[in-house]
Amino acid sequence: VFTFLKARGLSTGSSLVEEDKLDLAKELEAKAAEKGVEIILPNDVVCADKFDAEANTQTVSCDQIPDGWMGLDNGPESTKMIQDKLSDCKTVIWNGPMGVFEFDKFASGTFAVAETLAELTAKGCITIIGGGDSVAAVEKAGLAEKMSHISTGGGASLELLEGKVLPGVAALNDA
Repeated sequence: VFTFLKARGLSTGSSLVEEDKLDLAKELEAKAAEKGVEIILPNDVVCADKFDAEANTQTVSCDQIPDGWMGLDNGPESTKMIQDKLSDCKTVIWNGPMGVFEFDKFASGTFAVAETLAELTAKGCITIIGGGDSVAAVEKAGLAEKMSHISTGGGASLELLEGKVLPGVAALNDA
């Protein structure tokens, strides 16, 4: 998230940014715009003064992240926006939590989205949770059994969707 925000020219404080992927983030946003695809990014975040369960926190707009502070969860406005965007989906593939859900102060965004996905599943939406962190998040929220499918192979799941050949599957095909 913060790589995209920094690529847009916003200050990200000490948030996790992949500096070597800033150009890629710009390219992906340009391609998405060309194809009419919306990349959903937060407009507010819960920030901390350090990466710690007991850190001081503040919720700020994404263009107001203070120097020395890091974004560790979606803010409430962003979480609501994401829930609204999900509301009419027929299939959702979730790979990666909204925040550092392992710390209670930064779990609200992740758990709220997990609850939304559980509700959508009950209404017939296919919900696929991919990746160890996402699986751990829905399990911690007590919602794992309410999802359509859970896979700890997040990266592999994404590669399969990309159309790449997975070595394990190729080996089975060759057997």
